Amino acid sequence: MHQNDMSLPQLRNIWIIPVALLLTNITACNGKSDNPDEIRRRTAEATETIRRDTKAVAEGVKEGMGRDNKAININKASRDELLSLPGLTEHEADRIIAERPFDNADDLVRRKVIPDSEYDKIRDRVVAGR
Repeated sequence: MHQNDMSLPQLRNIWIIPVALLLTNITACNGKSDNPDEIRRRTAEATETIRRDTKAVAEGVKEGMGRDNKAININKASRDELLSLPGLTEHEADRIIAERPFDNADDLVRRKVIPDSEYDKIRDRVVAGR
């Protein structure tokens, strides 16, 4: 019986916690009322940011779709075609032409014509056809 007597006062006071949390939330939500002009300004800024980001995404997609992603045959490509590959320098294009023919595109790295880091940029855009 002694144990039940102690828990009863503790249970009676437990309602204070939910009431205190409720009052805290009400006070926090109503403590600061925003000026309508401030709300309009922030909304306009957010709208402009979304518009700008959407335009950038659309331009990126358009650029990617418009790009000619045909693979370039490194055994037959002209110097200008080789230079159209991302990151390829004039010196590297000249070396590719001088080292022809290649059995496969991986020969560019195996034969040390271009570094591995450059080959990673063009790997999906080159083939070694006959």
